[in-house]
Order: sequence, then structure tokens, then C-alpha cells
Amino acid sequence: MNISVREMQGRVPVTVLGVQGDLDASNYQDLIAKATEARGAGAKDILLDMTNTSFVSSSGLVALHSIALLMRGEPPPSLDAGWSAIQSIHRGLGSGVQEHFKLLSPQPYVVRTLEKAGLIEFFEIHTDLDTAVASF
Repeated sequence: MNISVREMQGRVPVTVLGVQGDLDASNYQDLIAKATEARGAGAKDILLDMTNTSFVSSSGLVALHSIALLMRGEPPPSLDAGWSAIQSIHRGLGSGVQEHFKLLSPQPYVVRTLEKAGLIEFFEIHTDLDTAVASF
């Protein structure tokens, strides 16, 4: 998986993380680290461009949830916790749609994975980059 980072300006600055390749156990921590790095550099809003991501595993779902928590100013679950990191996803669903972390163009399989995991309504999803950036 490759991760690109770029800044775009809408009403507010938006950091766009572009993911190319599958998001799974072999690389989900890299995505969390990149989002943490962006947050540490001052990013307040992140758009995850999933145009070139055709698969997300349960570890990938943990990454998405961890970034959502990070962008809300909450500590992400310990990645060493294993199953409890996955279980923490469902405990966080009551917080509603994420304001500072959104998804761009997830592929059909990724959308089905989000639906099966009960996360589809947790994330605001856009199919147009400019509209997504303007939504922050």
C-alpha cells in the first residue's frame, strides 16, 4: 500500500490522504501513523481518498475507526489489544457521523465491508473531490 499526502483548500484546509492498494493487517498501522503525523502537523480535517483501494480487512476497519477517534481528539484503541480494538468500533458508533474525517470514493467491496460492519453511517462518503473538500 502507498499513502500520499496533499493539502487542499476549501472553506478550511483539508489534508487528503490517498491510499493505493489494499488496507489490511500488513499496513493498517502505517495509515494510522500517517494520520497521526498529519494531526501532529496541525491537520484538523482529513479526507481519505479510497479511489484506489479495493479491499479493507477488519484491521483496516480498526485503522478507519482509530483515525476517526484521533480527529475527534480521543485516544485510539491500543493496537496491541487485538480483539478489543475491533470491539471498540461498535462502542464508538453512538458518536454519529464524523465531522473531521471523511471518505472519498470507496470501491464497492469496501462499501459492502463498511455496511457489514455497521460503519457505513459512521462516515460521510463523497464521490467528488471538490465536493468532499467543500464539505468540511
